[in-house]
Amino acid sequence: MITKSKQLFERAQNSIPGGVNSPVRAFKSVGGTPLFIKWAKGAYLYDEDDNQYIDYIASWGPMILGHAYEPVVEAVRRAVVYSTSYGAPTELEVDMAELIISMVPNVDLVRMVSSGTEACMSALRLARGYTGRNKFIKFEGCYHGHADAFLVKAGSGMATFNIQTVPGVTGGVSNDTLTCAYNDLEAVKQLTQQYKREIAAIIIEPVVGNMGCILPAPGFLEGLRKICDEEGIVFIFDEVMTGFRLGTGGAQEKLNINADLVTYGKVIGGGLPVGAFGGKREIMQHIAPLGNVYQAGTLSGNPIAMTAGYTLLKELKNNPSLYKSLDEKTAYLADGIKNVLSKRGVDFRINRMGSMISLHFCDHDVTDFESASRADITLFNKLFHHLLDNGVYLPPSAYESWFLNDALSYKDLDKTIAAIDSFDQY
Repeated sequence: MITKSKQLFERAQNSIPGGVNSPVRAFKSVGGTPLFIKWAKGAYLYDEDDNQYIDYIASWGPMILGHAYEPVVEAVRRAVVYSTSYGAPTELEVDMAELIISMVPNVDLVRMVSSGTEACMSALRLARGYTGRNKFIKFEGCYHGHADAFLVKAGSGMATFNIQTVPGVTGGVSNDTLTCAYNDLEAVKQLTQQYKREIAAIIIEPVVGNMGCILPAPGFLEGLRKICDEEGIVFIFDEVMTGFRLGTGGAQEKLNINADLVTYGKVIGGGLPVGAFGGKREIMQHIAPLGNVYQAGTLSGNPIAMTAGYTLLKELKNNPSLYKSLDEKTAYLADGIKNVLSKRGVDFRINRMGSMISLHFCDHDVTDFESASRADITLFNKLFHHLLDNGVYLPPSAYESWFLNDALSYKDLDKTIAAIDSFDQY
């Protein structure tokens, strides 16, 4: 049977590169035809053929309380009648900045942008302008958006498509990007000595979501903080995924590590295109118009996006028990999967922090990109399609974290565990 999704995908390929507006949506890693979604509510997605799926993507993170969350929908509905954009300051932008600062440790000033990519790009430019240095360190498999400087040994979609070098990224840009394996503190020490006083920043996903969910080893982030202090390097936490998902204060609060600059996206927009970067006043005051590091955006602080984000963040701040609920549901899912796969004699690892989780089919710990890439991707892809056939929608790549939302019921989790149990190709 030719589904509406297949018809739409064939049609889309005539007008959109690859038929999608973001590569991982194409199902190229897992094979098959991507689903075209018609609508969503709570924990469920509905495709163009009206099939229902339990959603473990949550729009790649922002739908932390579920799709079409009523307070956000109502707030946006009220705001949109006044106009969708002004191109001028609004009180809501001030409210949003004050709310973020009240929730996040170690952030004095915040600049709103329109995407996580823009936030990371701007934070790196600021670090370079502040220090007067050009080079920076990133970690293999960490994805900080698609700005040129970050597309060196990035994870996520680039790992999915096995792209190691990107046409269009110049050698000069690549030369300033230094890379280390995640969790390899000694390699960072060597680079900082090799390029003494040349490194402007170290940027990192404090909990990685772009090679599966990978946690920092004990002492790793603390070691990076110490190096940055000793060498005058700006320490940047990319919390586009972890910000307001791991807790009201994000990974900084959860892991008790203070960064100098922090970038945000996903949850901060409640599903609308929003990003932000913020940090210490000493550094942030170098951004124009206070300083000479230029950054601008016509739609930065867009009133509809601010309305959605502010409403969602306020809900999270006022109801911190939501994080406990999410943690418990994610732990329940992890335990259920462990029980199923253990009795089947399958080699696997499950990585989890808070409501981020990933399943790796391997007999070794997954602590960096190299160990993640040695897992059985083929088996994951087969399981992906089995679950899809059983009404469970995982991220269509073994290199992506799953994101739970609090609208998921324990019945949904049990159905997911049962579907994993019914797979007969382990």
